[in-house]
Amino acid sequence: MGGNLSVFTVRASRVALRLRLEQAGGLDVVDRPPILGADVHTDEGQDDGPDTPLKHFGEEVRIERERLGIRRDELGRAAHCGYSLVAKIESGERVPPPQFAEACDRVFPHSHGRYTRLWKLVLKCAFPPSFRKYVEQEEIATVIRRFNCYLVPGLVQTEGYARAVMATGRARNQEDLVTARMARQRILERAHPPQLWIILDEAALRRVYGGPEVMRGQLERLLTLADTVPHVVQVYPQSADHFHGVVSPFGLLSFDEGADVAHVEGLLGGRLTAERHEVAVAQEAFSMLMAKALSPLDSSRLIESVLKECYQ
Repeated sequence: MGGNLSVFTVRASRVALRLRLEQAGGLDVVDRPPILGADVHTDEGQDDGPDTPLKHFGEEVRIERERLGIRRDELGRAAHCGYSLVAKIESGERVPPPQFAEACDRVFPHSHGRYTRLWKLVLKCAFPPSFRKYVEQEEIATVIRRFNCYLVPGLVQTEGYARAVMATGRARNQEDLVTARMARQRILERAHPPQLWIILDEAALRRVYGGPEVMRGQLERLLTLADTVPHVVQVYPQSADHFHGVVSPFGLLSFDEGADVAHVEGLLGGRLTAERHEVAVAQEAFSMLMAKALSPLDSSRLIESVLKECYQ
């Protein structure tokens, strides 16, 4: 891991790199909340018509529910949600959680997984158009490496922590953003998940979102991840020398075929790149952080210490 630069000399890798760069485009930020009160797109506004995936999904649910004579509260009980959420999903106002689509496939006969398949399209409505390509790349990655200096990465945020983070951005569609973030984490539940290698600044463990109870659950989630093969969690301690080469969160995605891509976060958004030099810089920076951070075992001990010191 770390991406040998000789791979870029292979013609096939160059082709794969170019294709991935063309597909990626500019991307929004992965982990932080939306800036100020700006909403993340839900395909609302000028391109929001009756044929959007979100409205189509809701219409399909409503038609089938009414055809079978099932009340909204009955469907809600089967999906472990309330009447109001069912109504909002049917009207295309809310992105359904994955459990809702799975419940529809159970409750509606002869659906053969149709609603779960439709849900995968609907989920994209919760992301900005520019971020959807990143999610597609993340879903096929075999190794996901992320460094964050101020937040726990979105792929391992608890629902409470994610909701508290989103609240700081004051977006009007916070629940859809949380639903989408939780859905992204399903890649870690696969029989053969991608390896997730996280390096966190110690400050991210101490910066409070949502209060002690939420932070306790979040740090426990990190400890569980650290104990789960093939994932790795490292902490960059406050006592370590500051690494001047990293001033913002960034990550790397690796694939079975083709070259790595790098994602760098900034104030106005994130940027995905497959440029050879830029990816090499990100690979070197991550390698330096790995060397300077605590070992996985010592990192878990520090997380446990912070949990007891700050959140018990």
